[in-house]
Amino acid sequence: MLDQNTAAQLKTLLERLEGPIELVATLDASDKSAKIKELVEEIAALSDLVTARFDGTNKRAPSFGVAKAGEQPRVFFAGLPMGHEFTSLILALLQTSGYAPKVSDEVLESIKGLGIKSDFDVFVSLSCHNCPDVVQALNLIAIYNPGTTATMIDGAFFQEEVEERKIMAVPMVFQDNEHIGQGRMTLEEIIAKLDTDSAAKDAEKLNAKEAFDVLVIGGGPAGNTSAIYAARKGIKTGIVAERMGGQVMDTMDIENFTSVQKTQGPKFAAEMEAHVREYGVDIMNLQRVSDIKGADETANGLVEVTLENGAKLESKTVILSTGARWREMNVPGEQEYKTRGVAYCPHCDGPLFKGKRVAVIGGGNSGVEAAIDLAGIVEHVTLVEFDTKLRADQVLQDKLNSLPNTTVIKNALSTEVVGDGSQVTALKYKDRATDEEHTVELAGIFVQIGLLPNTDFLKETKVELSNRGEIVINERNETNVKGVFAAGDCTTVPYKQIIIATGEGAKASLSAFDYIIRSGQ
Repeated sequence: MLDQNTAAQLKTLLERLEGPIELVATLDASDKSAKIKELVEEIAALSDLVTARFDGTNKRAPSFGVAKAGEQPRVFFAGLPMGHEFTSLILALLQTSGYAPKVSDEVLESIKGLGIKSDFDVFVSLSCHNCPDVVQALNLIAIYNPGTTATMIDGAFFQEEVEERKIMAVPMVFQDNEHIGQGRMTLEEIIAKLDTDSAAKDAEKLNAKEAFDVLVIGGGPAGNTSAIYAARKGIKTGIVAERMGGQVMDTMDIENFTSVQKTQGPKFAAEMEAHVREYGVDIMNLQRVSDIKGADETANGLVEVTLENGAKLESKTVILSTGARWREMNVPGEQEYKTRGVAYCPHCDGPLFKGKRVAVIGGGNSGVEAAIDLAGIVEHVTLVEFDTKLRADQVLQDKLNSLPNTTVIKNALSTEVVGDGSQVTALKYKDRATDEEHTVELAGIFVQIGLLPNTDFLKETKVELSNRGEIVINERNETNVKGVFAAGDCTTVPYKQIIIATGEGAKASLSAFDYIIRSGQ
């Protein structure tokens, strides 16, 4: 199961075990069981501190649990934790033994303080780059909360359960068989979801903070770069972010960032955050802004930021870098069937549609790349483009046209997502040349039609927005509001690219510093 190199790496890592652990497998007569048995035996052979047992009684077979010697397993893998999930397995082995997790003392205390007794199930696909964070978070909660279990379920291993529960997006999380969330979630987000008093606790802490010199709103490439540039000036810098990393966390291959030949979005985001933390920036994660008042609207001449939990923060300058999100079709049925056939990430959710018919909406690079990737998994892909021509690079179009199981429909307006009440069954579109309506029977629709700026919270403020909802800035990244600057995909800057967002973040930070100096703040 493990190649020689992987086995050698794992053997080295297992030297960090703090005490003996047991792998307890529940098997049946299937080929899948044989593979799990092989993996469990190979792991046990790598360390004297690991014992394998095959007398498990888990309700899912095949599966295996990880337990401290003499205890019952609380972390389970219903499937082979390979691919992206191999790290989840390694951490489960180490942390179950007593190895300290790499989280802050504050976060660890929050986990222990949950005091819950629940059974968590998280459905994954091994190609999903968002799933491991959720699996690892739930595993950690189970390890530090006796009476709680966490189970990673590979949808490919338990297809019947996937069909029964209508799992059409991953990761999908259940607490005591009740659906509590899907998509990428950090450990902190999950803790906040489980701790009903977290908002009030956060507000109290945030209200106690002194005024900042530069307060950045948004934790993507623009925001992180702004924070680094500000902190390097030796001034008090903070970041308020709904999600550190921003949309980069949903990006797979990055191959156009100068000096970085190739990386993945989550890795890039983690390295950005590490860089920010190196400078002692005050990171306030999982927070959303509801209002902002410019320096000329407040009595003390500081910019005031109000958060959704009611907390207020003050700063000499604020940099808005809230980025953008996937644009939606805004047609009937789209909201109803989100995660039930309507998807936005072909990498994560594509494997769930193996052998089925799907559509991709959008003929830009993202749409055509998605169609090419999906064509290798699903039965058939229909690409629907509004324009009379595709906008993707010619090399991508050529590749798409060479595939036997793809159809391209141009000059078409998507009009409705059709479903049977539980999942998507078809897509309706109108031929823009003839006004004739058509229906394509399918199981999944992947929407790839560009980005929408995250600026809804500014609509009732004095910050000027374009007719597309983008923050209007000048060449110095200044907005029309005193003390408020903006950078990245949420602004009117042309070309929404990671490398451009980072440059804009640097510019905004330098402009903010110049403002502080010139205004005598």
